[in-house]
Amino acid sequence: MQESRFLIEGMTCGHCERAVSEALTAVKDVVAASVSADDGVAVVSHGDGFDPAAAGAAITAAGYSLRV
Repeated sequence: MQESRFLIEGMTCGHCERAVSEALTAVKDVVAASVSADDGVAVVSHGDGFDPAAAGAAITAAGYSLRV
């Protein structure tokens, strides 16, 4: 299993964390997502077929922005 980290802007509370976590766990090959609004970070555990662009799109679709 591998991990990828995403920096996210716009999260302020537990609801935001849940929304991002649910969006990420719906992405193909994602096993788990740990999201912290305080740190603005999501850590995704995934398999080899994981597409980071799909995860970024899921975060954006949930209403948040990726920090570069």
